[in-house]
Amino acid sequence: MKIAFSTLACPKWSFNEVFSVAKDLFFDGIEIRGIGNELYVPKIREFDNNHIDETLEKLKNANLEISILSSAAEIAKANNGLNAKKEVKEYIDIAEKLNVKYVRLLCTQSIDKEDCDLEQAVKIYESLCEYGKSKGVTPLIETNGKLCDTKILKKFIEDCKSDNKGVLWDIHHPYRFNYESVEDTISNIGKYIKYVHIKDSIYSNGKLTYTLLGKGDLPVKEAIDGLKAINYNGYISLEWLKRWLSDLEEPGIVLSHFSHEIRNLI
Repeated sequence: MKIAFSTLACPKWSFNEVFSVAKDLFFDGIEIRGIGNELYVPKIREFDNNHIDETLEKLKNANLEISILSSAAEIAKANNGLNAKKEVKEYIDIAEKLNVKYVRLLCTQSIDKEDCDLEQAVKIYESLCEYGKSKGVTPLIETNGKLCDTKILKKFIEDCKSDNKGVLWDIHHPYRFNYESVEDTISNIGKYIKYVHIKDSIYSNGKLTYTLLGKGDLPVKEAIDGLKAINYNGYISLEWLKRWLSDLEEPGIVLSHFSHEIRNLI
């Protein structure tokens, strides 16, 4: 398995700072979910036509790669299908230029039935999978919102008839919000998992608190062991939500801790 971190962990860092820390801490990849004030990946300076070749050369020389481009597109959200589809296509186009294999997208972040049109989402997802196929890019649907119930996700992914499809397993969501065991999650979607998000937390007295890896009560080791059992050899990526929760631990501390702890587990 390889390790990466999402740039959600370091919202104030420039691309050069993200690159330097990834290199110094021996990460294999960087997951792009915005750089600095720019959240929309196709608009990031380092990825425009004037700078992309330099960026690719820099990554290659450091034996680093961009592991995934994470969009905010919600393809099941009512009255948002066309906008979401356009966004993901733009992400797929830039992923092709950057030699990135995966683009992350969401069903919706809400678990409310009225805000989640799965029939619409399957159609859009299938068309995006086919769009990415000729470009060597696979759109991955995340275990988030309604799809944190991986029984529902299993049906969703099987209803998509494209063979260019896959799941991003965010270990946190099915366990915390659908009360699934790791065993059940892997049984449902294990053969479709192509990328993994990880973060640890404690849920106590109705309050969720994110913690450094190994300091919470998420079944992290069980999840890693489960991935080993299905011969998963892709990325384990830390999704530290510093961009949205400014009081979380600073990125330098978190990334160093994660790099050490996750290597011991994998």
